[in-house]
Amino acid sequence: MNRLTDSTASASLSNMANTRLLLTKMMLNDGGEEELVLRSYEKDGLKMVIFYLMVVLSLGLVLLLIYWKPELECYLKKRRCALYKAEVVMIKDHYGHASVVKVDYIFLDDVSTAEGYNRHVYHDAPVDVDDTTVLVTGDSPTVRYFDFQQIRYIWDAQQYTFRKLEDLSSGTRCATIHDEFPGLSASTQAHKRLLHGLNSIVIEVKSYWRLFIEEVLNPFYIFQVCSIILWAFDEYYYYASCIFLISLISISVSLYETKRQSRTLSDMVGSLETNISVCRGGQEFEEIPNQNLVPGDLIAIPPHGCVMMCDAVLVAGTCIVNESMLTGESVPVTKTPLSHQEDEEVYTPENHKRHTLFAGTHVVQTRYYGQAKVLAVVVRTGFNTAKGELVRAILYPKPLGFKFYQDAMRFILFLAGVASLGMIYSIIIETQMGAYPGKIVLRVLDIITIVVPPALPAAMTVGTVYAQNRLKKAGIFCISPPRINFCGRINTFCFDKTGTLTEDGLDMWGVVPAQNQCFQEPIRKLPELPRSQILVCMATCHSLTLIDGELMGDPLDLIMFNSLNWSLEEPGQDTTKYDTLMPTIVKPSDKDSFMSDEVPFEVGIVRQFTFSSSMQRMSVITRTLGHNHMEIYSKGAPEKIASLCNPDTVPENFQPVLHTYTVQGLRVIALAYRPLEAKVNWHQVQRISRDKVECNLTFLGLLVMQNQLKPETTPVIRTLLEAKLRTVMVTGDMIQTAVSVSRNCGMVHPRDKVVIVNAHPPDKQQTARIEWEYAELPTDIDIVSEQDTDIDSDAGQDSRAALLPPESVVVNASSPLLSPGSESRMTAVKFDCVDNESETEAVAMLPMRLNLFRRDRDGGACWRKGYRTVNVSDEGPRHHLAINGKSFAVITAHFPEMLEKICTKGTVFARMLPEQKCQLIQNLQKLDYIVGMCGDGANDCEALKAAHAGISLSEAEASVAAPFTSRISNIECVVTAMREGRAALVTSFGCFKYMALYSFIQFVSVLILYTFGANLSDFEFLYIDLVITTTIAVLMGYTGPYHKLVRKKPPGSLVKVSNLLSIIMQVLLVGGMQVSAYFYLRSQSWYEEPPPSKDLENVHSWESTVIFLVSSYMYISVAFCFSKGPPFRKPIYTNYPFLISMMFLFGFSTFLLLLPLPEIEHFLEMKELHEKSITFRLYLFGFAVAFAIMSSFMEYMIVDSSMLKPCYKAIKKRGPQNRYKVVENEIKNSDWPPVGQVTFPTTNAIHVSDIHVEMNSQSAIH
Repeated sequence: MNRLTDSTASASLSNMANTRLLLTKMMLNDGGEEELVLRSYEKDGLKMVIFYLMVVLSLGLVLLLIYWKPELECYLKKRRCALYKAEVVMIKDHYGHASVVKVDYIFLDDVSTAEGYNRHVYHDAPVDVDDTTVLVTGDSPTVRYFDFQQIRYIWDAQQYTFRKLEDLSSGTRCATIHDEFPGLSASTQAHKRLLHGLNSIVIEVKSYWRLFIEEVLNPFYIFQVCSIILWAFDEYYYYASCIFLISLISISVSLYETKRQSRTLSDMVGSLETNISVCRGGQEFEEIPNQNLVPGDLIAIPPHGCVMMCDAVLVAGTCIVNESMLTGESVPVTKTPLSHQEDEEVYTPENHKRHTLFAGTHVVQTRYYGQAKVLAVVVRTGFNTAKGELVRAILYPKPLGFKFYQDAMRFILFLAGVASLGMIYSIIIETQMGAYPGKIVLRVLDIITIVVPPALPAAMTVGTVYAQNRLKKAGIFCISPPRINFCGRINTFCFDKTGTLTEDGLDMWGVVPAQNQCFQEPIRKLPELPRSQILVCMATCHSLTLIDGELMGDPLDLIMFNSLNWSLEEPGQDTTKYDTLMPTIVKPSDKDSFMSDEVPFEVGIVRQFTFSSSMQRMSVITRTLGHNHMEIYSKGAPEKIASLCNPDTVPENFQPVLHTYTVQGLRVIALAYRPLEAKVNWHQVQRISRDKVECNLTFLGLLVMQNQLKPETTPVIRTLLEAKLRTVMVTGDMIQTAVSVSRNCGMVHPRDKVVIVNAHPPDKQQTARIEWEYAELPTDIDIVSEQDTDIDSDAGQDSRAALLPPESVVVNASSPLLSPGSESRMTAVKFDCVDNESETEAVAMLPMRLNLFRRDRDGGACWRKGYRTVNVSDEGPRHHLAINGKSFAVITAHFPEMLEKICTKGTVFARMLPEQKCQLIQNLQKLDYIVGMCGDGANDCEALKAAHAGISLSEAEASVAAPFTSRISNIECVVTAMREGRAALVTSFGCFKYMALYSFIQFVSVLILYTFGANLSDFEFLYIDLVITTTIAVLMGYTGPYHKLVRKKPPGSLVKVSNLLSIIMQVLLVGGMQVSAYFYLRSQSWYEEPPPSKDLENVHSWESTVIFLVSSYMYISVAFCFSKGPPFRKPIYTNYPFLISMMFLFGFSTFLLLLPLPEIEHFLEMKELHEKSITFRLYLFGFAVAFAIMSSFMEYMIVDSSMLKPCYKAIKKRGPQNRYKVVENEIKNSDWPPVGQVTFPTTNAIHVSDIHVEMNSQSAIH
C-alpha cells in the first residue's frame, strides 16, 4: 500500500481511518461458507441492573432464554460500541446461527516481538499512524483477539479491523520460506506460541456432570421437567414418577453415547506427545515437545520417520510419506524440497502439496545429502492444519435444511395454537362450573402437555435410530444420523470413477510405440520390448521406492515397472544418505540379455519431478551407464505430453488413435523423452527448473492400461435408473475414458447421444466460446480391418493399420469392456475444408459401416485429426452432456447463464479438480436437487461433505468428515443407504402423524370430560401414554426397508396435501366417534349425569370410563393405519415385535371392555362395568371396530386412492416448482444443445464449417 503524501490525500485517509475506527459491524471471510458478520458490544451499567431484576422476577427464566438464544445477552446486558472497544462480539455465521464470543488480550512483554508480529502476519505495508491509533493500541504491546470454532481472529491496529490470524500458508512467497526462516530463537518461538497457541488438536471430553446439565437444559427436557412438576401439583404422582424415571433413563443413555462418541473422536484425532528437533539458527538444534511448534520453526525430520504433528514444507532432503490418512490409499508418496525455481510463487499447501508434509501423515523414511539433515519449515499448526480442518468439519458440521424438520416445527406451533383454543374453552367451561381457580390453572396448563406431547421429538427419531443400527450391521457407518432421512429424498447421485465405479488396480494392456510420426504395431508383451528410449522411460519415470525391501509406490507405476521384469536398487539402507555417485538404479533382471561390451545396462535416476495434477505429468532426469549425457523422460496425460513435444515427432493420426483407445475405457498415458546436452552436470540438474527441460520432447508412444468395472457397478446403476434417479460421473480421468465407462456401466443408454462441451477461454483472436460436438460411442462398433476397406490411398491404409489393435479385428459388443446387447451404430462426421461458402448440412445417421476419411487437396484419402462421431438411433434418443474441468471453469466464468442447463443435462464431468467437484455438488443443490455423492479418496472429501448424503468407500481419516463411511468397497452401499433412508423417512412421517393423532385423540377426550368436570384417572393416563403409545412409538420404526428401490419417492414435507387430508379426516373421525360414544352412554336408562365438581377431580365416572375404553382402541387403530409397508418398507407383518404388541394391546383393551375384573376396574378407577349388560359393552366394542374400519378405509381407499392423485398434482403445480424442472422444461421446448455450433457470450450459436460424410452405401440421406 503506497503512502499518501499530499495534504488532501492525508486528510481523506484520516477521515477514512476515523470512519473505520468507529465501525460497530464488519464482515469476515466474505463470500464463502465461513462468512461471518461481527457486531461489537460493551457493558452497559443500566442494562445490567434491569437484567438482574428481570432474572429475579422471572425466576431465572431469562437466563434459560439466553442459554437457548445467546444473542439475547447482547441485547439485554450490553450496548453497541466501536470494534476497537469491543468486550464481546456477536457472530452470525453463513447459516444465520448466532454466537457470543469474548474478546481477550495477549500481553507481549517485548515490543520488538509485537513489531515482528505485525510485519510477518500482515503482508501489506501499514497506513499512516495518527493519534487515533494510540486509542486502539496504547503503548503496551497487547494483541486483542477472539477464538471462534477453533480459529483465532486478531485485531489489526493499522486497518482497524479483526482478521484471521495468518500463518505461512497464505500470502507467503516461496523465497521468503527459504530465506527468512533459518530457525527461530527460543524467545521468538515463545512469543509466537502466545499468538498461535499450542500445536495440538484437542477435543474436549466433557464430564458427565457437565453433559447432564447441558442435556437437562435442552428445551425438550425443560418441557418434561415442567410437565412433571405440573402433574405432581395435580396429584398425578404415579404418572409423574414413571415419566421422571423414563426421562432419567433416556438422559443416562444419551449421556453415555455422547461421552463414548466424544472420547472415540478424541482418541482418533489425538496423538502421543513426542519431541521434535528444531533449529535455533545455524547448526544448533534442540529437542522440544511437538505441541510447542509454531509457524516459522525449522524442524529436522527424524531419519526413521515419524507421524507429522503439523503442516510443514520441505526445504532440504526428501521424504517418503504414507498419506493414507488423507487419501485412503496406503501408497508411499515422495515429497521433494521446495525448489528455488518456485521462489516467485506464493506458497499454498494445495498447489505445493508435493513439497508439503501434512499433519497426521506418516513419514516412512527420509533421504538426505552428505551430512545435512532433512529440514522442513512449519507452515500451519493445530486446527489450522489439514487434519485440523477435517476435525473442525466434524465438530461444526454444515446445518441441515431438511424441509421435514422445518415442517415439524411449524406443526408443533400449530399444535400450540390448538392448545390455546382448548385452554380458552376449558377456562370458560370450568369458570361456569364454579371450579376453584387453582384447579382451573392446573387443567389449563395440562392441556399444553396433552396437545404438544413431550415425547414427540424422541418419537420422530426412532426410525432413524433403527436405520442407523441396520446400516452399521451392513458395514455402513453414519456420524450424522439426520442425514439418513436425506437419503430417502435423493434424486441425483454423483459417483467418482476410479476405485468407485471401476477397480482400484489397473491391468497392463500394452504399448503403442511411435516412430517417424507413425504409430507402430502395439506390443502386448512388454518384456519383449527392444532396448530403446520407450523401455527406459517406463523403467525410470516413476516414484517407486524400496521400503523394508518391498517395492512401494503408485499402483500405476508398480504395474508399469513390474511388467518389464526389471529391478530397482537404492544405495545402502533405506534411511542412509546418498550422494552424487550413488543414485537410484534400475536395470533388467536378466543381465545376460542386456550386456554390451561387458558394460551392464543400468540407468540411474538423478532427479525426479514428481507428478502434479495441475501439470498432469511427471518427469525424471536419468543417466545410462556408459553414456556421456543425461536424458529427461516424461509421462502423463496424452494431450499434455503432446503439447510439450516437438510437433514433428507427434504422429499425424495422434488424435484418432488416442480416441480409439479412450472410447473403449482404456487408460492411456503418453511417453516422451529428450537428451540433454553433454555439458549439463549433476549440480546443474539439481537446480534446473522443470519447465526448462520439459520442452521440445520427442514423442515415444502410448502406454495403454485397462481399468475394469467392478462387477457390482452395472447392476447398481441399473437399479438407480429404474428408480428414476439421475446418475452423474465426476472424475479426474480423461473425458473419452469417462464417457466410455458411463456407457459400459449403463449411465448412458446405448441409444442415447453424448455431446462433448468444449469451452475455450478468451484469447487474442477470439472471445470465450463453447463448441458442441458428438462423442463416439463404444457400443457395438466395428473398426474394420484393412481387408474390408475400399480406401485407395496408401497413406490412408498406413494410417488405418497403425490404428488397429494387434489382432486387427473389431472392438464389438462381445468385448468385456463394452456393454452387451447394444443395437446402435455409429457413423463418422467430417468437417471438410471447402473453398466456397456453404451452410452446415445435417447428416442423417445410418446403421451401416462407414469409411472415416477426408479428402486432401490432391484428392487422396487420409486420416484427419479430431474427427467427430455420432450415434445412430431409430428412436428419439436422449442427450447427455460431457464436460471437462477446464471447460467447466470457463463456463462458470464466462457463461454463467448456461451453467444451469449444463448441470441439469450433464452426465459426465471429467478432469475435475477436488474444488470443482464441490462446486458441481453446490450448483446441483441450487437447482433444488437432493444430491448424494459416493467416492473413495481424499480428493472427493469436499464433495462428500457438501452433498446431502456423502458416502465414502475409504476408511481414511480424511473421509471421517463424510456423513457415511462404508466398509463395502463398491457402490452397493448406495442402494442400501437409500433403501434405509426411505424407510426411515416414511417411519418418521408415520411416527409424527401417529403422535399428532395421539395428541388429538387425548385432546378430544379431555375436552369432553372437562365439559362435565370429569377427567381420566392417573392409571388410565399411564395405560394410554406408557403402555399403548410408548410401545407403539418405539416399535413402529422397527419395520425394515423394502427390498428394492421404486420410482415413487417418499414425501418430503408434512404439509403435503395427502398428509394434511389424512390428519384432518382422522381427527374428524376421532371427534365424531367419541361424541357418538358419549351420546350412546347418555341414552342408557341407568345413566345419571354426575353433579358438578369444583375440584374437577371426578375421575370415577361413567364419562371417563366410556371415553377411556373407546379411545384406547383409537390409539391402536391409527397406529395400524400409519404403519404402511411397501413400497418403502416391508409389510407390517414382518415387524414381529410390533405385530405382537398390537395384538396384545388390542386383546387387553378388549378384555377390559368385555370381561372386566372388579380388581382391574378398581385399580384403574373405572366404574363397575361388569355390572352392566353385555349388550352395552358390545355396542362400545362396535364403536371401536367401526372406527378401525373407517379409519383404515379413509387412509388406504381415500387418501391413497388414485382418484385423488390428479387433485394432489393440480394443487402441487400451484406451488413453487423445483428449479431443475423449470430448466428441464426450457430445454425440452428448445433446440438445445446446439450440436455442431459455436456459442459466444454475446451472440446466439453460429454455424461452423460444413459437415460432409462419404459412406459405403448405395444411397445416403441428407
